[in-house]
Amino acid sequence: MSDDKLIPRRVADSRTTMSELMMPHMANNLGNVFGGVILSLVDRVAAVAAIRHAGGPCVTVSVDQVDFREPIHVGELVMAHASVNFVGRTSLEVGVRVEAEDVASGRRRHTNSCYVTFVAIDGDGRPRRVAPVLPETDQEKRRFEAAHARRELKMRGRKETGG
Repeated sequence: MSDDKLIPRRVADSRTTMSELMMPHMANNLGNVFGGVILSLVDRVAAVAAIRHAGGPCVTVSVDQVDFREPIHVGELVMAHASVNFVGRTSLEVGVRVEAEDVASGRRRHTNSCYVTFVAIDGDGRPRRVAPVLPETDQEKRRFEAAHARRELKMRGRKETGG
């Protein structure tokens, strides 16, 4: 497909949610789930959103600023929600929001959010063009603009450091 025929794709078309019940083998001796367990879930849900949008394989390039706001405990249901915020030429930024639910009460709390950047690859493992993202709602448009600003800062930083 030539570059000029890439049709923009809606954010809603690739939005993904994954849920997982936190079990004892996922936690430390205090009953708090290991951060690596949550990072694995974040990477997987973000990858599904990226692959859906790109229509093919994508590889993780970076995970930006993961702050664990609250511990997640054994027995809680963790939900990770991912959506494509921005698409460059070959890269995609996916925003992920993680929530923990006390299954008995239904009470949910936001435990962390982060941004995961992917690059779409072809069959030879080389970067390939990706269709632009089409933000439709006010929230999607805000996320798009914020992601675009983050990308500009990253690009500026790379130029300044020679990376």
